[in-house]
Amino acid sequence: MTTLQKQMQEQEQQQQQSPVMKLKSTGMMSFKDSPESDDKEEEMTRSALAAFKAKEEEIERKKMEVRERVHAQLDRAEEAAKRLAEIREEIEGLADPMRKDVTIVRKRIDLVNKELKPLGMSCAKKEREYKEALEAYNVKNAEKLQLVAKLKELVGESEKLRMKKLEELSRTMESLSLH
Repeated sequence: MTTLQKQMQEQEQQQQQSPVMKLKSTGMMSFKDSPESDDKEEEMTRSALAAFKAKEEEIERKKMEVRERVHAQLDRAEEAAKRLAEIREEIEGLADPMRKDVTIVRKRIDLVNKELKPLGMSCAKKEREYKEALEAYNVKNAEKLQLVAKLKELVGESEKLRMKKLEELSRTMESLSLH
């Protein structure tokens, strides 16, 4: 039961009780130990009953008016609720395909991120290994160049010495042949 319906019931009960209370109070007022005639009492009772019936009819009329207004408001509220439900369904219908696609793409991104992490670590490791290997290569290459330079120097000295020896031998042979 809604709050509006509860309020209506409370108002109806108050309105129904108030004429009865008025009738009782008027009856109590008129009922005194006075020696007045029964006609006056009867007339007061009739007028009180007529007033009571009029009040009852007015209460019934107002009650019907309130009921009609409440029903009209409830009908409008139901219509608004139906329209809102339809709008919600349309919005959800529009959002669903996009939401599914977005969810799929996000899941794929997460999967690719998971695959990228070890690949990135592997790349970093291999880059480190490459740098270490390149550094080792450069060190060995520099050592080789030094050794090649040393070899050339030694070969050059060796050739000079051999040429010197050959010249000496050649001179010695010439000196022997001349004699």
